[in-house]
Amino acid sequence: MDREIDPKERRRTQLRRWVLTAGVVAALWLAASWGFGLIRPSLKRSMVRTAVVDQGAVDASLSATGVVVPETEQVVSSPVDARLLRVVRKAGSTVKAGDAIVELDVNASVLAVDKLSQDLALKANQRARSALALENTLSELAAQVEIKKLQLESARLEHVRNTQLFEAGLVSQEILRKSEVAEGQAGIELRRLEASQKNAQAATRAELDGLALETGKLQKDQAEARRVLGLATPRADRAGVVTWTPTEEGATIRKGDVIARLADLSAFRVDASVSDAYASRLSVGQPVQVRVDDRMLDGQISDVLPTVQNGVITVRVALKDRSNPALRQNLRVEVFIVTGHRDRALRVRKGTSTSGEGVQQVFVVRGDRADRVRVRFGIASFDFVEVVDGLAAGDEVIVSDMADYQHLTSLRLR
Repeated sequence: MDREIDPKERRRTQLRRWVLTAGVVAALWLAASWGFGLIRPSLKRSMVRTAVVDQGAVDASLSATGVVVPETEQVVSSPVDARLLRVVRKAGSTVKAGDAIVELDVNASVLAVDKLSQDLALKANQRARSALALENTLSELAAQVEIKKLQLESARLEHVRNTQLFEAGLVSQEILRKSEVAEGQAGIELRRLEASQKNAQAATRAELDGLALETGKLQKDQAEARRVLGLATPRADRAGVVTWTPTEEGATIRKGDVIARLADLSAFRVDASVSDAYASRLSVGQPVQVRVDDRMLDGQISDVLPTVQNGVITVRVALKDRSNPALRQNLRVEVFIVTGHRDRALRVRKGTSTSGEGVQQVFVVRGDRADRVRVRFGIASFDFVEVVDGLAAGDEVIVSDMADYQHLTSLRLR
């Protein structure tokens, strides 16, 4: 015989069914959610870096490495053949204008100056003796000319007197003829002496001028020898730092040999190395940015050296702030040579997935998902890259490395 089930028992049984059903539903929902997460890849938003597309200036630039070097470096060479006695300022020493750098043996130069002084004194003595001898010669010729003038005057008077006597019949034709010949002979001898006097004067001037030229040459040689002697102890002509000197005291130094190098550390430039593949894009005057530690210094190309070594071209960069405290000799820096410019262009910050020119696949953030978009980039600077096609202002782009997700068209952001 059936009995009626207690109402309390029925309620407990029904409650257990509801709880079991709810548990099954919850388990199924969790399993479905977990499975859907496996099927649709996702990525934590905190694990990616993004940038917003905006409008602004973009500079196309070439990246290069550079070395900071002194803007000017003075080379000191030996003015004479000498022997190195002592290095006064060694490499690394700071010098002021006028400080001696090395000391050379200058005995040979001193002897050369003394010899030229003696030659000059001998030449002056020779010139004085020659002038005196020539003056005596001219004096003798002048006296002979005066005597011959008197003789000519006497012969002329004798001829006049004989002419008068001949007309009076007191002297013969022969005596008249002799007086006429004597007058003509005296005139010829006078003209010869006068010509000799002029020639002697011209010769005197020529000889004295030649001696004056020889004396002047010796004086110039003496001045040059004294100048070289003054340079025989090389000195700095500006403040700077000695970067190189000979190390072997007593070594023989030839005329023209480099005996010291001085660097002016008050101003610097940058020598950058660029691949010769970009040679056609380089020209004097192009803007340049140099990264020194965390600073960016402006400059421009001052020289493009024509030689190519191991596929590399050297470019000299003149800095606007040549005396910046961050600049140090031989410091390696990053150099960015500006080869193009856009004033108002769509741009996005440069990253691993937005690295340069050409067509690339990037992910654009749209709500809780990131969609892959085909984008064409233009010129690129150190900080930004130009967006030519595929993005609009305000788009949020993932700029971090997304190489592992390039096979997906979309992914979920958590």
